[in-house]
Amino acid sequence: MDDRDEPLTIGPRRRRRLAAKYRRRSTFVAVAAVLVIAAPLTIAIAVHNLGANISSSALRAHDGADVPEKLTDETNVLIIGSDTRDLASAQDSGSASAPGYGDAEGARSDAMILAHVSGDGSRIDAVQIPRDTILDIPACDDTGLGASEAMHGMINSALNAGPACSVSAAEVLTGVRVDHFINVDFDGFAAIVDALDGITVDLDEPLQDPKANLDLPAGEQTLGGTDALALARTRHAVGDGSDISRMDNQQMVMEAIIDRAKSSKVLTRPDRLYGFLDAVTSSLEVDDELDSVPSLASLAKTVAAVPRDDITFDIMPWTPAPENPNRVVKSAQADEVFAAINADEPITDITD
Repeated sequence: MDDRDEPLTIGPRRRRRLAAKYRRRSTFVAVAAVLVIAAPLTIAIAVHNLGANISSSALRAHDGADVPEKLTDETNVLIIGSDTRDLASAQDSGSASAPGYGDAEGARSDAMILAHVSGDGSRIDAVQIPRDTILDIPACDDTGLGASEAMHGMINSALNAGPACSVSAAEVLTGVRVDHFINVDFDGFAAIVDALDGITVDLDEPLQDPKANLDLPAGEQTLGGTDALALARTRHAVGDGSDISRMDNQQMVMEAIIDRAKSSKVLTRPDRLYGFLDAVTSSLEVDDELDSVPSLASLAKTVAAVPRDDITFDIMPWTPAPENPNRVVKSAQADEVFAAINADEPITDITD
């Protein structure tokens, strides 16, 4: 079995506890998600030649006939964390493959966040979609990675046909029109950490996971890109081995990246800024409508103007899938959340 597709193995009691725990507000994770958007956009203005680093592909994987109607002036960005297999940093360190996946082929969206920027630019609501969410994924035209047929399966598998297919799957699931996507792969994540000269974490206990090439002692330590990625990716070293149980580690790693960026003053030191931004922009793939300096600058200006307290993050409300209790489907409350996004209303009115 591909490690990406291992079951959640969550007991009913833990499932209820986790569902409640991860539907809370989590500002720093939202800031990390927005940082992925804001960093390359800001440098598109300040350092024009770095804009050439960003690759792009089609936003739509079909003729657009079934795209949800845009009801307000909001902007919806799908942020995709890709588990791409050709991780350069892992190869440089002697590892045969990306942490946690052996020699598996193809690509999956290891993380997927729908970031909603309100029409008046005063608020950002970010909703993380569990990668194990089951739905009917629509057929996708070839946008560079081959066409795919319609299928019933996990949303993370849509990325096999490219980001445009992930966009289609997200629109089917949420009923929300996606305006842009930003795709960051494993290699990019590690490069960003390395460009910061590593991140500092403090582990309560040693963590070992051979499948993720993870072997870390307890205590405070500085991690390079490959180890930071392994820590964020490990499932077998934490909790019950489920996808949801590793979210604490993922949040810890994202918080450490933010802390390191601030403490190192990398964003204010010209001698370090270029290298960091070069790593960030080289790590992104965006839709072809976002791949221009004016478009990037416009979105950057909007995001930068949102007060930190008005950025919220929630996990999509979910329930065990009827056909497989180790997978999830969106709940009735999730439909309320996505309806609020479509109406450009705060999702905290529903999830608080």
